[in-house]
Amino acid sequence: MRQETREFEVPTRGRRLYEITHELTSWVRTTGIDTGLLTLYIRHTSASLTIQENADPEVQRDLERFLDRLVPQGDPMFRHTMEGPDDMPAHVRSMLTATSLGIPVANGTPVFGTWQGVYLYEHRTAPHHRRVVAHLLGE
Repeated sequence: MRQETREFEVPTRGRRLYEITHELTSWVRTTGIDTGLLTLYIRHTSASLTIQENADPEVQRDLERFLDRLVPQGDPMFRHTMEGPDDMPAHVRSMLTATSLGIPVANGTPVFGTWQGVYLYEHRTAPHHRRVVAHLLGE
């Protein structure tokens, strides 16, 4: 068994999904690991990770509309507003989505369905530099 670790920095420009599939797939191929498990972890509490359809961009817009309805910015229920009106909703969105993912690796590449991609989901409205840790274990 071998293992490799890498941290990816993803610049964001506000609330939306940012596809990182290509960067992850390229890195996995360079490791020389043929079969294993890729674990991803985001080092933030106001952003998340998801595997989602990458063929129709309307899917991403629908997801954002849904989360905006479910967790609206400026809801008077939220008292944590020190970092702005979008911060507490971002924490709730992150809790409802995923902060880590496990993806199988076969033939030296992550295994995805036909229309799947890995996305960093930025839940804040301002730009950020997010960090995703990738850990690959296999042979």
